[in-house]
Amino acid sequence: MAWIPIHDQPYDPVPYRPSKVTAEESLRAAAELRAMMDQRRTVRAFSKEPVPEQVVVDAIAVAATAPSGAHQQPWTFVLVTDPEIRAKIRAEAEREEQISYAGRLGEEWLSALRPLGTDHNKPHLTDAPFLIVVFQQRYYLDDNGSQHKHYYVDESVGIAVGMLLTALHLSGLAALTHTPSPMKFLSEVLNRPRNEKAFAVIPVGYPADDATVPQLVRKDLDQVLVRF
Repeated sequence: MAWIPIHDQPYDPVPYRPSKVTAEESLRAAAELRAMMDQRRTVRAFSKEPVPEQVVVDAIAVAATAPSGAHQQPWTFVLVTDPEIRAKIRAEAEREEQISYAGRLGEEWLSALRPLGTDHNKPHLTDAPFLIVVFQQRYYLDDNGSQHKHYYVDESVGIAVGMLLTALHLSGLAALTHTPSPMKFLSEVLNRPRNEKAFAVIPVGYPADDATVPQLVRKDLDQVLVRF
């Protein structure tokens, strides 16, 4: 069934009966997921080895199951493989990033980035087999061009991107979230409608054989978990 706007539609509930699992199965699944996700790292060096496109499409489908404000689903995922378009994206992104690293970011931000080894060069935008450019739909445009407000757009799209990264990692792929600032050029290069605003660029593929990552330590659970 195709989605249509549900503005002002009556509440029409349907039964929800998910499959039940035992406590033991739940504990095992949670522990396995925790261990697998602890291996996730942001990768900036990608292999040019081909990736089955369906794996990426399925990960996007997972992301699209994310909860959203008033079930508005305010996201668009643009899957980019065209070499010319990706070259344009890289050129524009590096131009903006060069300005940022030259001082626009400010010293405090630059000092936070130094341990990560990043700079304005973004080869991952053309090396990775796929780019997923995520857009926020700031409002909905109906067939007549009228605008309808969306709710909690930042939160909804952020959750969807988190689910996307998880799905990609569990499928054996590497990714990173790239947010060149400003990102208006993405709407222009990808010819997106006026209600969409770029949220993130996500290169996807296998890590290069010689890929390295920063030596980082995640916060302990007791540093991020508060109980009452």
